[in-house]
Amino acid sequence: MADKRDGGGNGGNSGGGILLWLLVPMLVLYVPLYNRIEPTLFGFPFFYWFQLAWIFVSMVITAVVYYGTEPR
Repeated sequence: MADKRDGGGNGGNSGGGILLWLLVPMLVLYVPLYNRIEPTLFGFPFFYWFQLAWIFVSMVITAVVYYGTEPR
């Protein structure tokens, strides 16, 4: 059986529940959540600026998960 100190494998349960954060960006797939016009932001309907905001939110979540599960 391999010893955990030899650096082999993924280290068992490293990351744990942090990987569940990758499910949060999937909320944007639920269309009734943002299928409306109001409120507008700088003249853009909610439909457009909400999707654009999720790009940045997803980017931050992905970075947090990546650095949280990266081996030390």
